[in-house]
Amino acid sequence: MNDATHTFPIVPGDWLGMIGGGQLGRMFCHAAQSLGYKVAVLDPDEHSPAGAVAEWHIRAGYQDSAALAQLSARCKAITTEFENVPAESLRTLALRSTVSPSGDAVAVVQDRIREKAFIEGTGVPVAPYAPIRARSDIAAAPAALFPGILKVARLGYDGKGQARVASAQEALEAFAQFQEAECVLEAMLPLASELSIVMARGADGQTVRYAPAQNEHRDGILAVSTVDPSLLDAALAGQAAESAVRIAQALDYVGVLCVEFFVLQDGSLVANEIAPRPHNSGHYTMDACITSQFEQQARATAGLPLGDTGSLCPVVMLNLLGDLWFDPASGAEREPDWRGVLAVPGARLHLYGKAQARRGRKMGHVNLLGATLDEARERTARVAQVLGIAFHP
Repeated sequence: MNDATHTFPIVPGDWLGMIGGGQLGRMFCHAAQSLGYKVAVLDPDEHSPAGAVAEWHIRAGYQDSAALAQLSARCKAITTEFENVPAESLRTLALRSTVSPSGDAVAVVQDRIREKAFIEGTGVPVAPYAPIRARSDIAAAPAALFPGILKVARLGYDGKGQARVASAQEALEAFAQFQEAECVLEAMLPLASELSIVMARGADGQTVRYAPAQNEHRDGILAVSTVDPSLLDAALAGQAAESAVRIAQALDYVGVLCVEFFVLQDGSLVANEIAPRPHNSGHYTMDACITSQFEQQARATAGLPLGDTGSLCPVVMLNLLGDLWFDPASGAEREPDWRGVLAVPGARLHLYGKAQARRGRKMGHVNLLGATLDEARERTARVAQVLGIAFHP
């Protein structure tokens, strides 16, 4: 619980705070500003995407006590755009401001070992796993965990800090590459597909859920999300949504949250991980839902009623990575063919305002809307061809 209490709702015209200056923070700023709020962003990067559009950019580290004091003095309510904000900083801010999600909730999700145990404790299935804190834990790991994936317990994202391991020896080698940081060893499961549930929970306990997204990852980074109610078995979608709500309630979570799931070949569902923030797979909501995930975050932060999550049409979301800014033949830098993208009906382009493109860096996304899923996919194939992205409808 937050130590600070403010009268809710915080009305438009007042200030909301954001910890983190990346693209998720930028899209939050746009959504909050459209509701009439002013936003202060705390981020050390002088050129942060969110800082560039916020009314006030506090350029300081996330543990800078003076900067935290500035932020909480100006903003009655504060949220965050990524899970690696120090939980103690959120607890400090909560002494003067309403902070969502709470430092305690974020602390659980920051550590894969705690996260796995927490999800299990709610009764939601997870992949078989073992905490790895020392080399001896690998030797003692059950044979059923091989082949598996060794993941660093903290600060891993987008496939970073992960290694596929076929044996205990390979796990030892990967553990050494990770400087023997605490890890989780997870069994590799026979996957049929991957899906995610983006939801929001208010301070009053109200919950809303978006339609599930079916996701395709490449090299550990989300590449494509496809959303249409006809894609998923209704019982499976309902189970995923109920599991996400159960996790959020157990965390006493306030804000937007995403739970990623694996659908196994036998039709069963296991939770993969929790993201305590808006999620890449929820970017489709910006164009294909009545209320976007970022407006939802602003509403939850300010204590407003949560918005209608209804879908407007089928949609496919393509992630745009920095690789697109380099010619595949010569490697020379280039600007992608945005004219060709925007010539496709139903294309909604979102670029993140990042000054420098790097391979594997998330630079934007494009949502392809259609009256039918087939139409959305056909339009996605056209955009993918323009940009040179692999896409298989």
